[in-house]
Parts: sequence; structure tokens; C-alpha cells
Amino acid sequence: MNNTFPPSGLPALVGVLGGGRMGAGIAHAFLTKGADVRIVERDEEAASAARQRVTEAVEKSAARGTLGSSTADVLSRLSVSTEYSSFAGCSLVIEAVPEDLQLKVPALLAVEEQLGDNAYLASNTSSLSVDTLAAELNRPGNFLGMHFFNPVPASALIEVVLGKKTSAELAATAKGWVEALGKTPVVVHDAPGFASSRLGVAVALEAMRMVEEGVASAEDIDAAMVLGYKHDTGPLRTTDIVGLDVRLGIAEYLQSMLGERFRPPQILVDKVARGEIGRKAGRGFFDWAS
Repeated sequence: MNNTFPPSGLPALVGVLGGGRMGAGIAHAFLTKGADVRIVERDEEAASAARQRVTEAVEKSAARGTLGSSTADVLSRLSVSTEYSSFAGCSLVIEAVPEDLQLKVPALLAVEEQLGDNAYLASNTSSLSVDTLAAELNRPGNFLGMHFFNPVPASALIEVVLGKKTSAELAATAKGWVEALGKTPVVVHDAPGFASSRLGVAVALEAMRMVEEGVASAEDIDAAMVLGYKHDTGPLRTTDIVGLDVRLGIAEYLQSMLGERFRPPQILVDKVARGEIGRKAGRGFFDWAS
């Protein structure tokens, strides 16, 4: 296993399972701080799309003057494949597949098979129980949650989620990784929705109910939170960015765990059914077509 570290203090070789918007953002974060990154995707088409996402993100960083080295140098440390065996030798692999327990468990098991006994495995889950995931693994002490926020390059926060069996060494090491990425770690113990998703979804669901009841427009509700409470983005625009389908899934999970206060409003259920799932679809609570 590769146990060397680049100057940043991050693992020298990091794996990312899933190269969608979030996975590509995670890969970008580690690449720009000096790590080598291996992304694994489900097929060649998805792998090509993942490479393109990371390339575009790195080029944007270069255009902003925040890269620190040449685009070619950064991208030379990226590899993308469809084979789990690519993770052999990684000191850390972060799983970033869709928020579905039936997808995450077999994916994590497949990754774990490729890792050495001292390698670490993390899930980017935003709400699923870390203890539930860890119970399926052979080395639960080497596992924890690392909840990145979208868009990863602009976000200052990573939620470090500790399971009951997460080792103290890994808990401390993960905080160091987050700081080396130039972000702030918020450490929470495993609980439904952790801290960020639970609070964020609670505010967003209430904002949706207000739209549904005709209290105010989506624009004015968001303006109230941005101007009155200094949020960078209002809860409904944030929902569009995250994805209404993602928010619906989290709300349904939290309802099952914490009760009726997290029941999804009908407006959310209806929008998802119509395919109005936010920025990625061109429309959610706002029009993103332009």
C-alpha cells in the first residue's frame, strides 16, 4: 500500500468511486492539493464523462489563478477506469455513488476487497447511517463518513461522521485530511441526517410548505434567508442545486427514522414526479434553462 504523503499531508493516492458531479468535485479537491486520484465508474461512457468533469473543474481553477501548478501537471495525476482493481494501493477510497443503501453496500464491499488492511474507506453519504454501512464491512474500524458539499470547490465544510466502531486514529486523521484540503471539519456521531442534512432539510421542507400554502414566492422566501439570516443561498435554490430527487429521498428516510415532521410536502413529491428535479433538469423551484 502507498503510505507516502504529498506536501499537503493528504494520502498520496486517493480513490473515488463514482465520477458524477459530487465524485468529480471530490477528485478535484484532492488533485489540486497534490494527491494522485483514481476514479472508478460503472462503464466507459460514465468514465469518459467523469474525466471531462474533472478536467473542466481543473481548468476553471487555473482560470481563477487558484491551481498552484499547471493544468497538465494536475491532470497527469488523474486516472479513470471501470475496474475496482484500480483502487489497489490506495490509502483512502471515498465512495460517492447515489444515496441508496442497496447501491452503497455492495459498492463498499467491492472496494474493501481491493484495499490493504491499513487503508481507509469513507462514504460521502449525506444521510444514511454510517453504522448500518459499517456493519456490512469486514473492517468497520477503518470506515467513516466524509460528507462533502456541492459544489465541492466552493464549499468550506466537510462533515466527518463517526460510527461506533470508527477508530480514534481514523477520526483524528480524517480531520487532518479535511484541513489539508483547506476546508473546515465538523465532527458528528452517526445519527439520522447527521447535523447538516437534518438541519438543511428541515428548513427546506418548511420553505416548500410556505410556497405550497401561498405564504410567499420561492424568490421571496429565499431572499428572506439570504438577506435576513446571511445565508449564501436560500433553502429552495439550494434544493435545486442539490436536486429535488435527492432531497425527497433524504426526507423520506428522515421521516422513517424521526417521524412526521420530516414528511415530504406534496409540492416536492409532485415536482419530482414531473421531472422538475432542479438545476440538473433545467427546472425545480426556479428556472435554470438559461
